Amino acid sequence: PFSLAWKFLSWLRVGLLLGIFVGVLPGLGGPNGVAILLPLTFSMDPTSAIVMLSSIYWGALFGGAITSILFNIPGEAWSVATTFDGYPMAQQGRAAEALT
Repeated sequence: PFSLAWKFLSWLRVGLLLGIFVGVLPGLGGPNGVAILLPLTFSMDPTSAIVMLSSIYWGALFGGAITSILFNIPGEAWSVATTFDGYPMAQQGRAAEALT
């Protein structure tokens, strides 16, 4: 079981990176990223596939916040509110604090 945990953590890391990449692109959010990257999971075991797909979703949500905070460009409707506080913080030099 311990060796399986490392396998799941590696798929989680891959999913987060892919999700952040999808989330930074304007117009693509979590659900679209999962739908586009779903074929990557066809040959995986079910638990690993669910771990990867859920991490793609959450990575895409964080990736959408990156463009909202740093560039004042919300890629999705849910990230509009992030621009109200995040972008002024980035202009004050507190972008790292806004991203956490």
